[in-house]
Amino acid sequence: MAAAAAGQAAGGGDFSDLREIKKQLLSVAERSRERGLQHSGKWASELAFALDPLPLSELPPPPALTEEDARDLDAYTLAKSYFDLKEYDRAAYFLRGCKSQKAYFLYMYSRYLSGEKKKDDETVDSLGPLEKGQVKNEALRELRVELSKKHKARELDGFGLYLYGVVLRKLDLVKEAIDVFVEAAHILPLHWGAWLELCNLITDKEMLKFLSLPDTWMKEFFLAHIYTELQLIEEALQKYQSLIDAGFSKSTYIISQIAVAYHNIRDIDKALSIFNELRKQDPYRIENMDTFSNLLYVRSMKPELSYLAHNLCEIDKYRVETCCVIGNYYSLRSQHEKAALYFQRALKLNPRYLGAWTLMGHEYMEMKNTSAAIQAYRHAIEVNKRDYRAWYGLGQTYEILKMPFYCLYYYRRAHQLRPNDSRMLVALGECYEKLNQLVEAKKCYWRAYAVGDVEKMALVKLAKLHEQLNESEQAAQCYIKYIQDIYSCGELVEHVEVSTAFRYLAQYYFKCKLWDEASACAQKCCAFNDAGGRR
Repeated sequence: MAAAAAGQAAGGGDFSDLREIKKQLLSVAERSRERGLQHSGKWASELAFALDPLPLSELPPPPALTEEDARDLDAYTLAKSYFDLKEYDRAAYFLRGCKSQKAYFLYMYSRYLSGEKKKDDETVDSLGPLEKGQVKNEALRELRVELSKKHKARELDGFGLYLYGVVLRKLDLVKEAIDVFVEAAHILPLHWGAWLELCNLITDKEMLKFLSLPDTWMKEFFLAHIYTELQLIEEALQKYQSLIDAGFSKSTYIISQIAVAYHNIRDIDKALSIFNELRKQDPYRIENMDTFSNLLYVRSMKPELSYLAHNLCEIDKYRVETCCVIGNYYSLRSQHEKAALYFQRALKLNPRYLGAWTLMGHEYMEMKNTSAAIQAYRHAIEVNKRDYRAWYGLGQTYEILKMPFYCLYYYRRAHQLRPNDSRMLVALGECYEKLNQLVEAKKCYWRAYAVGDVEKMALVKLAKLHEQLNESEQAAQCYIKYIQDIYSCGELVEHVEVSTAFRYLAQYYFKCKLWDEASACAQKCCAFNDAGGRR
């Protein structure tokens, strides 16, 4: 079987024969396109483009035709032209009764996409973007019955298994879907779509350990991708570096993934410089540009964000990423209604686009519409339970609603996904403080400081907690550390908090009869206008 042969060829997780890898990529790109799997075809083509060209004599031959392929050729050729024009029902109609693997896959895939399109259209037409619709893909149950029969009879090739896995995932049969995607990866390791689906179903490193994956060079790309998704950024960057060293240095896919990894660990300068480099290499690229715009937003780089938004509008203004970039631009200009409108537009184009749900939640928060924000964040979590920003956003909305027990739950989930993010720890500490669990609050603030406090607030909060508990020595130590940190950064200091620290230390040294230190702190205190009043 051709699929099995391709599977064998991809064996061994080494990159010693790049010419062979290029042949495999060109071959699977063609086979993916024949089945209407455009994204998998594009991924393989981009990766093949990063490798040196092959001489004519080494180009892979077109896939061999079987008797069944020849019999179905007319129906397949006609149906594929309808499929490419998104006339899915029409394509399926002309493929009924086809027996060849390729035509059968296109038949089932057309039925699946027809159901998805109708579901999306109905969602957009009948509901506001935040309504929780009970719209379902009506084709899924029938497809599952038919595909499971074929699966039991071992009649599905790698592409067929991939589609069966997608159907199971859509029906929320996650465990069965994982098993089928692993099987698909074994039979056809070169098909990126199956690996990517597997990525979306794995929620932690433990699950990853128990997967029996094929030993192939494709596994390295999968691991790098899943490490990025699971926020194991150091491991991801190591994998991507080894892929670059293996010969994929020109791959725009790898460059973009590295930029996303640096974005995830908030190394903003590094991520921005890689994205700028990527734009030079691939100026018409739209994928990941919403992530790039998030970075420009965080840095308040209005001219750059404006340029990016205009540029993407010229390329394709009806792409989800373009709508998100424009939404970010309006958000940076504090035009939150307009921003929300563009995120809604993005969701009309693709209701399963995670970034738009999260960003829309942020906009509703800015507009003080907490119930809409909660719905948006919940949608984001439905799409991807690993989205820490949505969990964190939910915590913030319930904080506004003064519901600390809810807050605690959501901040904990965010913290589990980002254990070394100080913002999650500070939020947790504040929550514990409100619930009068002061020992827990102290632990959170201390840990936030230990992992590298981004907002330089953990020590002040810890000091105030010690102050509240009359632990004056510990409070003083925290304020001293805080002042050292602020001045060593050379940043613009938060006047209120620095003056609070100096005032407390002046009083502390005075009580300890350390007159010189008390006098020095009092003088520093006078440099701040608000030194007189308590915050």
